[in-house]
Amino acid sequence: MPNILIVDDDPMIGESLTHVMKRLGYQPLFAGTLRDALAIAQEQSIDVVLLDVQLPDGSGLDIVTRLRETTSNPEVIIITGLGTPDGAEMAITNGAWDYVEKPLSMDAVTLPLMRALQYRAEKQARKAHVALRREGIVGTSPKLQGCLDLLAQAADSEAPVLLTGETGTGKELFAWAIHHNSPRAQKNFVVLDCASLPPTLVESMLFGHEKGSFT
Repeated sequence: MPNILIVDDDPMIGESLTHVMKRLGYQPLFAGTLRDALAIAQEQSIDVVLLDVQLPDGSGLDIVTRLRETTSNPEVIIITGLGTPDGAEMAITNGAWDYVEKPLSMDAVTLPLMRALQYRAEKQARKAHVALRREGIVGTSPKLQGCLDLLAQAADSEAPVLLTGETGTGKELFAWAIHHNSPRAQKNFVVLDCASLPPTLVESMLFGHEKGSFT
C-alpha cells in the first residue's frame, strides 16, 4: 500500500485529501508544517508527497530537494492556491513531479498521483532487475538519479539518443553507459569527434556515399 504524505496547514483540505487517499486504497499521513513534513519523510517510507506552498514556517518549494534526498526518495506534487507559471517552473526545476492548483478536484489530484505512483513502480522494477554499469558517473543527488533513470530507459530502447550539455558535463560518460547497459553492449562503442571532421565530408564519412558521387 503506497504511503502518501499530505502537507497542508488547512485542516479541511488535509481531511478531504486524507479521505480521498483512503478511498483509493492508499495510506495517508498528514503534516501541517515543513518541519513536521521533513521529520515524517525522514522516519518513514514515503512514496508521494502532496505539498502545499504556503505553510506557517516557509514555502513548500524550499524543501522539495530535501524531501527528494530522504531515503525513500518520494515523488513530490506541489499543491497551491497561488499558482503562477514561475512557481510551476520552479517546482519542476527543483525536482517536483507535477504542480496542481487549488481549488482541488478529485481528478486534478488523483491523475498526477496515479501517474507518479506508476512511474515510481516502473522505476523500482527496473532497479530490481538491472544494476546499471556507471563507471565514472559519481553522485547520489536526486537530479543525478533522475538522469540515471533516463539513462536506463535509453539503454533499453532502440531509439536514437541525443545528449546535450556544456563541455565537461559528462555527455561521453553517459553515452558510454547507455551503450554498455544496452543489448548492444557486446558491439563496438565508437567515439567520433565531429568537430574535427572536414565540414564538406562529415555526411559522407558518417553515412557513406555512392562511388563516383564526388566526380
